[in-house]
Parts: sequence; C-alpha cells; structure tokens
Amino acid sequence: MRSSRRCSRNGCPRQAVATLTYVYNESTAVVGPLAAFAEPHTYDLCEPHARNLTAPRGWDVVRHEGEFEPPPPTTDDLVALAEAVREAARPAPRPPQDHSHQDQPQAPQTGRRGHLRVIPPTH
Repeated sequence: MRSSRRCSRNGCPRQAVATLTYVYNESTAVVGPLAAFAEPHTYDLCEPHARNLTAPRGWDVVRHEGEFEPPPPTTDDLVALAEAVREAARPAPRPPQDHSHQDQPQAPQTGRRGHLRVIPPTH
C-alpha cells in the first residue's frame, strides 16, 4: 500500500513523487524528492508535473537529478490495512434468542458475514 498523497495540481489523480518549494528571496523554485510529511507552502507533484514544471520569467528552477521514486509504505498505511482486515473478519453479533417459542416451527434465517449474506434453501 502506497502513500495516499496525490499530486497538488487541480484534477490530477496521480500519486505524488516530488515536492515543490519556493525560495522567494532568490526567485528559485526547487523540485526535489517527496518530503516525508506534507508541509504548508509546499506542493506535492506527480512525476510528469515535476518534470515539466516551468517557473515565471526571471526565476530559476532547481530540479532533482535522477528518478523520482514513489514513497515506500508507511507503518500507518500498514496498520490501517491490518485494522480494516480485522474489522471485516469480525463476525456480526448474534441477537439474543427467545426460547419461549420452541414448539413453533422457525422460519429460515439469513446470516451475514462481512459483505456476504447466506440465504438458506427453501423447501
């Protein structure tokens, strides 16, 4: 499972692999590897947007040399995945059974486990 950080460009659904920062007093835009944490005043970019970024006239662009690698999975991602699997595997609590009507025939019951539903055959 990869990081859920997406490209900051409007409408871009791709995964972020680079971070854009600005050094205003030097009129420089810096595109480097994806920062460990999302920070205010920085922008996460996918590889095509990081490679094709242009700066305003008079500004310099300092760009990372080499490949932009997707971030490795974080422990938060793995913990969230494990919790989701555990939650889906938990059986639904059974309602208390009423034993006062044992002489009456019982209607077929449906059972539910996770996203599946068991329907007994009709006779």
